[in-house]
Amino acid sequence: MSISTTDANTVVIPTQSEGPDVEAVQAFAEQLLGILNSGMLTLMISIGHRTGLFDTMAGLPATDSAGVAAVAGLDERYVREWLGAMTTGRIVEHDATAGTFRLPPAHAAMLTRAAGPDNLATIAQYVPLLAKVEPQIVECFRHGGGVPYSEFPEFQRLMAEESAQVFDATLIDVTVPLVPGLAERLTAGIDVADVGCGSGHAINLLADAFPASRFVGFDFSAEGVAAGTAEAAAKGLRNARFEVRDAASLSGPPSFDLVTTFDSVHDQADPARVLQGIHDILRSGGSYLCVDIQAASELADNLDHPLAPLLYTVSCMHCMTVSLANDGAGLGTVWGEQLALEMLRVAGFSDVEVHTVEGDIINNYYVARRP
Repeated sequence: MSISTTDANTVVIPTQSEGPDVEAVQAFAEQLLGILNSGMLTLMISIGHRTGLFDTMAGLPATDSAGVAAVAGLDERYVREWLGAMTTGRIVEHDATAGTFRLPPAHAAMLTRAAGPDNLATIAQYVPLLAKVEPQIVECFRHGGGVPYSEFPEFQRLMAEESAQVFDATLIDVTVPLVPGLAERLTAGIDVADVGCGSGHAINLLADAFPASRFVGFDFSAEGVAAGTAEAAAKGLRNARFEVRDAASLSGPPSFDLVTTFDSVHDQADPARVLQGIHDILRSGGSYLCVDIQAASELADNLDHPLAPLLYTVSCMHCMTVSLANDGAGLGTVWGEQLALEMLRVAGFSDVEVHTVEGDIINNYYVARRP
């Protein structure tokens, strides 16, 4: 069977006497072509973000490719081809008579750095990042095992950029108040640990906002710890420090009043041990804020999740495989609310509330207390 196209919107399937339903095949062919086009367009969105082209165009009137390239400081021929993808992808408007291009304000509101946590172009960067390890992932399908974290050199930067958008917009004024009385306790002075702190931006924001409290960030990545330490020094923070430490090594005595994790539990080789360790280092009456993926634990319940294909792909090609590379549980990105609540209960947290935060389309916010 061959597939032909008569125009940009129609796929024609030759009539046949036997085999699958022709209309069903045609419908799926159109769906599949849309997926393939969107996948390629995602690469161009990532490039538009990383080169600053969306930010540039948001501040310009309708302009030709030479004008866009000049303002962006980029090569015109590449910008012109990129604009071809953006125009046919219905992201940029094109006036064929004038030869100009324009990024509509409604599109800029979801594609520029000025959009903060609404900037979905940041997420597009996962596609080229994950594509780099596709050969290794294929071998894992054949032989098992995993791809180690060291094979994702850009992941730390991407996570720092993506999370910073949310932290800057919501951490102090929206997230902290989710824990009853936390703002007042932080103002008075308490001990706080962020487990799996990455580049440490959350810790540094909190340390800056609450100078009477003491903050430490733990991460097994020396690169992340170095980034957090450098940012703290640049801000002149004396109440924030960072340590290279495996989250699975956490144990008592209880020495923290607040422990946080931001999208790090599902990556762990031994997430159950990490949660138990977090419980053990909390003082009585202390709180644990676990920010992790908003999804259901059962696949069938995620069929209408707007980010489900993205989450399962990131899981397969990063979060799950990194855990398996360390002989871990391979919990995966989409471990889900039901399993998260059960694992928190087993770790000793019987009082858990689940919240969502406007501005964070990806995560649940679990607030747990140690009696």
